[in-house]
Amino acid sequence: MKIKYNAWDTEYKSPFGAIKARTTVTWRVKIDEPVDYINLWLTKAEETPVPYPMKKTDEQTYQVQVTIGTSGLYHYYFEIKQSNQISYYQEALGGEGELVTSNQNLAQYQLTCYDEEVPQVDWYQDGIVYQIFPDRFNNGNPHGEILGKKKNSFIYATEEDTPFYVKDEKGHVVRWDFFGGNLKGIEQKIPYLKKLGVTIVYLNPIFWAESSHRYDTNDFMKIDPMLGTEVDFISLVHALHKNGMHLILDGVFNHVGDHSHYFQEAIKSKASPYYSWFHFTNYPTEYDSWWGITNLPKVNKANPGYQNLIYGEDGVLVKWTSLGVDGWRLDIADELPMEFLRQIRRRLSALDCQVLIGEVWEDASHKYVNNELRTYTSGDNLTGTMNYPVRNFILEILRSQDHEEAMRIIDRYLRIVEDYPAAFLKNCLNNIGTHDTARIKNELGENEDLIALALAIMMMLPGVPCIYYGDEAGLSGGKDPQNRAYFPWNRESAKLEQITQLWCRRRRKNRLLVDGRIGIISTTQNLTAIVRYDTKEVNLFWFNKTESEHQLNFGQAIFYAVPDQVRQIIVKNDLGKKLAARQGLFEKFNL
Repeated sequence: MKIKYNAWDTEYKSPFGAIKARTTVTWRVKIDEPVDYINLWLTKAEETPVPYPMKKTDEQTYQVQVTIGTSGLYHYYFEIKQSNQISYYQEALGGEGELVTSNQNLAQYQLTCYDEEVPQVDWYQDGIVYQIFPDRFNNGNPHGEILGKKKNSFIYATEEDTPFYVKDEKGHVVRWDFFGGNLKGIEQKIPYLKKLGVTIVYLNPIFWAESSHRYDTNDFMKIDPMLGTEVDFISLVHALHKNGMHLILDGVFNHVGDHSHYFQEAIKSKASPYYSWFHFTNYPTEYDSWWGITNLPKVNKANPGYQNLIYGEDGVLVKWTSLGVDGWRLDIADELPMEFLRQIRRRLSALDCQVLIGEVWEDASHKYVNNELRTYTSGDNLTGTMNYPVRNFILEILRSQDHEEAMRIIDRYLRIVEDYPAAFLKNCLNNIGTHDTARIKNELGENEDLIALALAIMMMLPGVPCIYYGDEAGLSGGKDPQNRAYFPWNRESAKLEQITQLWCRRRRKNRLLVDGRIGIISTTQNLTAIVRYDTKEVNLFWFNKTESEHQLNFGQAIFYAVPDQVRQIIVKNDLGKKLAARQGLFEKFNL
């Protein structure tokens, strides 16, 4: 008995991917032999599985239609009875499945159902984001003066120094390090960003803090003095907007710094209004902190006073958004309660600020935290996430050694495409590196040809590409703190900057790279293509990450989520073409 089903092919499941509540889904399965019955078993998370009998529509096809009434996380599989024997069809690779004889620990297909579409903001979805770690980008003071110097810290002698922490015997940082980058320096480099092709600047935290990373907020209402003043901030916002660019800020609302006036007031007296903001296990010296890091005390997000500070009428979001901030990124969003996220979204929506990106490292469609399903894709909280699975996909595919390994890597990525609502996926912030990861140059053995391929792949994928400052200049570094070196002004990689400029232009000129459907091709020569298409046009990028030239041969190529018409035009035009070692080829075809 042979069974044919593919969740990525609308001939078998329609519509593709995640669906909106109250949508009718059609499932079709083809079987080459007569069977007694076939059932679709559909289960909503934490509810009882429900069987739906499938009806025969022709000699080999069985079909069922189900209207999914409420949003949530669903899973399904197929049960087939033939000659008094029951088998089960579970998920395998590439949207297809496999027949098994036991229903224990079945690999079930996922179906994501959401309540509402997230906002689709043109300047954001069409844009190129550039992430800046403010202390390490540029000092805009006339003679490089460093203002707002902090106690118990040190300033590097030269911009080429390697970042370094001074820690005590317990591993706690006791001397924070600074290079002196500031807001004026960012404004000064707007022409560089425009030339690169950047349209959006995303800043790591800029509020007053003790550290150079500033995730230990002292006061949410004040700019860190080393970065400048509120006047400098307003000047930067106006300059960005004047140049057709937008600004996203980093909101760190899970914890504060132990030097913050909120925490310092709390440990002075239990009568302080801030005392209830924190959970003390042994007052005042022991308290809940982020990952046990004592200089980052966690805040009680259920506290009305703290809620009012963050999203109240005179709160943090209102103040800075009203000064021209265009969007927000939320640090460790999975430690913020869902209702807290919803209230942030409501406040920002009231301010006509429709970009709210959460730091979530995994597949955001089925993440659980403390046994609670985090409904990030439901439409009422985050509008997108930082798409770390994209980084994983790019690094893994560039490192893959054979066709079978590539198949598994592609399968993992395309499940994200299937699991996310289309608008949510387009809002996700794609990256090949951030302040929390090793630099792409280190990850790829400092090979600029591979780095160029990584940049190109990121630009080809659904979602908004985000360049981590300095990656386009060839900046190297391992994990924190080495990944936070100062920008190498006048020492940039001309090759990588030119490649970045090319792909920024290419993405902004080709609507398919923003709106098109995605498919992927993998060949036995270890060549891969990212395909973006609609009903009229195809854009594709072939890349050869091997050390040898290869000729395209489609004999054993696998096409993932690529319709027949698109497949035929690619084979017709590309059969026999040669791809040089560690090089790519961008093409456009009309259908």
